[in-house]
Amino acid sequence: MILDETAAAPRTASTWPNRFRALGDAFFTALPAEPLPDPHWVATSAPCAALLGLPPDWAARPDLDALHVLSGHGRWPGMTPLASVYSGHQFGVWAGQLGDGRALLLGELAPPAGGDGLEIQLKGAGRTPYSRMGDGRAVLRSSIREFLCSEAMHHLGIPTTRALAVVGSPQPVMRENVETAAVVTRVAPSFLRFGHFEHFTHTANDVAALRRLVDAVIDRYFPACRDAPVPLLAWLQEVARRTARLIAQWQSVGFCHGVMNTDNLSILGLTIDYGPYGFLDGFDPMHICNHSDHQGRYAYARQPGIAWWNLHALAHALEPALDDEAEPAAQALGEAVAVFKDEFGVTMQRLFRAKLGLASERDDDAALVDALLRLMAAERTDYTIAMRRLAEFSSDPGASNERVRDLFIDRAGFDAWGARYAQRLRDEHSSDAERRERMRRVNPKFVLRNHLAELAIRRAQEGDFSETQRLLRVLQRPFDEQPEHEADAGFAPDWAHGLSVSCSS
Repeated sequence: MILDETAAAPRTASTWPNRFRALGDAFFTALPAEPLPDPHWVATSAPCAALLGLPPDWAARPDLDALHVLSGHGRWPGMTPLASVYSGHQFGVWAGQLGDGRALLLGELAPPAGGDGLEIQLKGAGRTPYSRMGDGRAVLRSSIREFLCSEAMHHLGIPTTRALAVVGSPQPVMRENVETAAVVTRVAPSFLRFGHFEHFTHTANDVAALRRLVDAVIDRYFPACRDAPVPLLAWLQEVARRTARLIAQWQSVGFCHGVMNTDNLSILGLTIDYGPYGFLDGFDPMHICNHSDHQGRYAYARQPGIAWWNLHALAHALEPALDDEAEPAAQALGEAVAVFKDEFGVTMQRLFRAKLGLASERDDDAALVDALLRLMAAERTDYTIAMRRLAEFSSDPGASNERVRDLFIDRAGFDAWGARYAQRLRDEHSSDAERRERMRRVNPKFVLRNHLAELAIRRAQEGDFSETQRLLRVLQRPFDEQPEHEADAGFAPDWAHGLSVSCSS
C-alpha cells in the first residue's frame, strides 16, 4: 500500500481494484454501504493494520477518516463497493442463490511487503440484492466474536481471514432479542467460496461464467496449476489438499466451526465466516457448538467428513467446466478430490506427533494418540489444558506426573497410558526439557473459549470495550506463559456450560 500523506486516504497504484468487475455483471451487484448511525470504534487489530501498511495511529487520524469509511459513511478515492453472488448447500440441502447478503467488497490494498493485493470487506454494511429478507446488519455480539477469533486463529498459525476493526452503533437490530448493530472490517486474499462455483452451475446455468471464474482463480491464486496437463484438475487437487490441512489444524486445536455449509468454505483453504464456532472445553468428539444444528451434522468429529462431502459438491459443480478430453468428468473430478483423505491423515499424524512431542515416526503412534483421546472423551477432560500440561510429563521411571494425572478420574487408565507414553519417549532418547519446549510451541495455553468471548461481549454491551482489546492482546500470544493472564487459561466456569451460540448474528 502507498500512504498518500496529501490525499488523506490510503490508496494503491491501481486505485482499489475489484477483480469481480472484470468477470462480468453476472458476478456482482455494485452498491454503496448503508451508513451505520452514530458510529464508534469497538476494537482494532494492530497486527492486521500493519499487514496492510497502515500507520500505527490510523484509526485516530482525522485525515484518514477511517471510522466514517468503515461504517459506510464515505469511501476512500477509487473504492467501488460491490456484493458478490453465490449459491450453496446449507445443512446438506441445496439452498439455491445466496450471496453477500450483508457484506460489501470495497476493493484491494497491496501489502507493503509485496505480493498480491488483500481484499477489504465490510460485514454488516446493510441490505444487498442477496439479503433474502434479512436486514443486512451484523450485531455487536457476533462482530466481536468474529473479530477476536479471526485474529486468534491467525496467531495460532491456522489459515484464516483476518479482521481489522469493529465499528459499533446504537442502531437497534432484532435477532432473538433487540441488540445493537456493528460492522466488521474483514481482510483476506479472497473471499471466494465453494458456493461461487456452485452458483454458475446449479443456479445461473452459465458455463461460460463458470469457466471464466475457474480460469481467473487459477491464474491469480494457483498459477503453478496452469502448466499441468489439465489445469482444472490440478487446481481442484490443491483445493482438496489445502482443505484437508485446514481441517486437520482445526481438529488439532479443538476448533469447531459450527456451520460448514458449502458457502462457508474458502476456495483458498482459509477459515471463513465465524458464526456459531467454539473451542472444545471438555473433550467430546460429538460436541455440537451450534444450537441450530439439531442433527449434529457439524459436530467436531464430523468436520473432516463434511469437508469431504463439500469437496464432492464442488467437484460436481465443476463438471461442466472440464474439457472434453478429461472425460468422464465425474470420475476425473472424483479422483482429484480423493487426495483429501491421504492429506488429512498425514497432516493429522504430523500434528498430533508434534502435540505429544514425538520427534520420530512409528507405526503405533496413531494408536497411542487414539488411546489418549479415548481416555479424555470418557471423562470430558479439558482438551486445551490437558494437551498443554502434557508438556510437563516426565519420562523418568517412577515419576508421578501429578499435574497431568490429576486431570483424570480414571487414574489407573491414565497410568497405563502414561507408561506406554514414557516408554515411547525413552525409546527416542530425547531430552524432556527439549521436548517440553517443542510441545509448548504447538499446544496453545490460550484459546478463545466461549466464556472469555462472552465476558468481553457483556462489557462491550455496557459501553466498555477495554476487555475486547485486552483479550485480543492475550490471544496474539497463545503459546506464551503470560502468568499475568493465568485466569484466561483456566477451566471454564460452571455458568459457561449454559452458553449457546446459534446461526443468528
